[in-house]
Amino acid sequence: MQEALAAAGLPCRVVELPASTRTAKEAAAAIGCRVEEIAKTVVFRRADDDGPVLVVASGGTRVDERRVGALLGAPVRQADPDFVRAATGYAIGGVPPLGHRRPIPTFLDEGLLGFATVWAAAGTPHAVFSLTPAELVTATGARVAPLAVSPA
Repeated sequence: MQEALAAAGLPCRVVELPASTRTAKEAAAAIGCRVEEIAKTVVFRRADDDGPVLVVASGGTRVDERRVGALLGAPVRQADPDFVRAATGYAIGGVPPLGHRRPIPTFLDEGLLGFATVWAAAGTPHAVFSLTPAELVTATGARVAPLAVSPA
């Protein structure tokens, strides 16, 4: 993951933690930040072409599948673990917002823009990295939109 960050021009450092960061709540506890500052990565599966779609949102929210589908012009559903691994190269609980096997259309919930720094998964359930929301948008090429509802 460190190589993917460097390739994206990000000065971030992957941090390995002894505690699990598999869920947003676990990550926040392990890092010592608020759950809202966790940039969780959720993979969806398009109904029309079966392709993956990535959404990055605050750990304190739930992604509204209808909003994602409306932006895409096709319904989506949350992907199962096998699909997530095949599409991204990572298992659920460690999927980073970049550095996947192939490019994946990516959206970022506008709610993340309100934080100075966010923490994202770095490929395993014990690895994270921090960056600004602006860096995250630039590095992922994400389309920013209102995609989340509170609470998670």
